[in-house]
Amino acid sequence: MPPLAPMTPVAQSAPERLRTLLVGEGCLAMPCCFDALSSRLIEQAGFPLSFMSGFAVSAARLALPDTGLTTVTEMLDHGRSICQAVTIPVIADGDTGHGNPANVRRTVTQFGLAGFAGVMIEDQLAPKRCGHTGVKYVVERAEAVARIRAAVDARDAGAGTLIMARTDARSALGLEEALWRLAAFADLGADILFLEAPRDESEMARACRQVPGVHVANMLEGGLTPILPPARLAELGYRIAAYPLTLLAAAVAAMTDALQALAAGRMPERQVDFATLRGILGFDAYDRLLEQYATPVGGP
Repeated sequence: MPPLAPMTPVAQSAPERLRTLLVGEGCLAMPCCFDALSSRLIEQAGFPLSFMSGFAVSAARLALPDTGLTTVTEMLDHGRSICQAVTIPVIADGDTGHGNPANVRRTVTQFGLAGFAGVMIEDQLAPKRCGHTGVKYVVERAEAVARIRAAVDARDAGAGTLIMARTDARSALGLEEALWRLAAFADLGADILFLEAPRDESEMARACRQVPGVHVANMLEGGLTPILPPARLAELGYRIAAYPLTLLAAAVAAMTDALQALAAGRMPERQVDFATLRGILGFDAYDRLLEQYATPVGGP
């Protein structure tokens, strides 16, 4: 019998790649995407991970506010395109889990099947809203804990996706309640901890100090949390700095400027050239792929 050929190393799964990234020093910058193109640009710019922002998807796909109007089916459909466009790990916005603990388990499982490396689940009362637009209501402790427990169970039952556990209790009930929930989520086995809308550096530092784990800071321009550079966030104890709306806001500004130029009878000055655009979208790679099939097997 001939010797067995050496096994080809199996590529890491998306959750494995994310888990590997989380082990280390410093604070990882995580621009958030809103479609497949923005996720590809994030990867090509050298960023190691991304997050599919529910706010940004609701804006880009529906032109509607982030107030729970986007369905889980729409998010999954949008997310598959995002995950297929890149090789970096992407975390999904799972909102409240879209129902009771059974729904949470299915939501986490479905996002895993769509290709996501992780899923965020939060404790707002459904329908949820953007955490920096005046959150007044979160679910009771027992329900908040049950959601994260169900999400972790789905992960451990085979979904594999890491769980980002978020609390909006800081705005609704105060910092002490938010920290209690964060600690409870950590005890349940959440992989990433997310205190939404801390008001200053002291609150941000206290969250990391009081609740050990991997923390994410939400850097929303014009929001309730101070915008800090990654180096400072690392000093406070954060491993990830999320930029949820930076690309969406920049895109809106650029498109508005372009439309104003066209309305004035001018071509917009700031654009990528056609060759660059073709390269980003993979036209050349597509043509090379077709060339592989141009000659029949066995020669002409």
